[in-house]
Amino acid sequence: MKAFVFPGQGSQFSGMGKDIYESNPIAKNYFDQANEILGFDITGIMFNGSDADLKQTKVTQPAVFIHSVVSALSMGDQFTPDMVAGHSLGEFSALTAAGALTFEAGLSLVYKRALAMQKACEIQESTMAAILGLPDETVETICADITAGGNIVVAANYNCPGQIVISGTIEAVNMACEALKAAGAKRALPLNVSGAFHSPLMQPAKEELEAAINETTISTPLCPVYQNVDGMPHTKAQEIKANLIAQLTSPVRWTSSVRRMTNDGATEFIECGPGAVLQGLIKKINA
Repeated sequence: MKAFVFPGQGSQFSGMGKDIYESNPIAKNYFDQANEILGFDITGIMFNGSDADLKQTKVTQPAVFIHSVVSALSMGDQFTPDMVAGHSLGEFSALTAAGALTFEAGLSLVYKRALAMQKACEIQESTMAAILGLPDETVETICADITAGGNIVVAANYNCPGQIVISGTIEAVNMACEALKAAGAKRALPLNVSGAFHSPLMQPAKEELEAAINETTISTPLCPVYQNVDGMPHTKAQEIKANLIAQLTSPVRWTSSVRRMTNDGATEFIECGPGAVLQGLIKKINA
């Protein structure tokens, strides 16, 4: 069985999508539509923008979404998923590629999500860090102890065994990194991000996005979508909506999602979008 997977923020690069834009008429049509939907020349930034241009959340998220969805839909008859999943932002790409969202609705939601997250980042200075080489439980316990002291830090991305990303206020993340290194972490690497994604600090963005998601029509996808909040397959519109809303302040359970997909029969994973980050994580989850 084939599982198609879609990456999140961080996989962008200058020049992304230019090759398929120039070689595939279906792809070109979607890229041109994207400029119209957003009201600015995002393809120009994708094809020719600097790394700094592409790192802006309001650009990064729609750019990765466009590249990912167009990569899948321009495959034509070769896009035959038995199941799909996406990492964080990639969940919107997965839902759109699987037909649960139209391209316009998916891109509009992603842009609203990006703007809302950017706003939440400006309310409270915050950050994230990757923790390597510790059991999940150790990371969770240390984060909970620091948060109990009044400074927010949580496990945000369960990427693969031995790799968790934590998220919170700058002070709390720094405290957690020191405590986790003392507990035996191989590395604690601060990430170059603008805020504490998938943490309680995204609550303002969650409230803003909830209204937009509830107003959006979600159809039954052509295959199950394994969602971040629980790592389980979903096809019902109301469940999908509730999970998309919860996703902003909940951890990305990527390890659980991949394990569940392989348990449900996935034998081949195909990554659609820029980079190959998910391929690396999947190999570490199930070689």
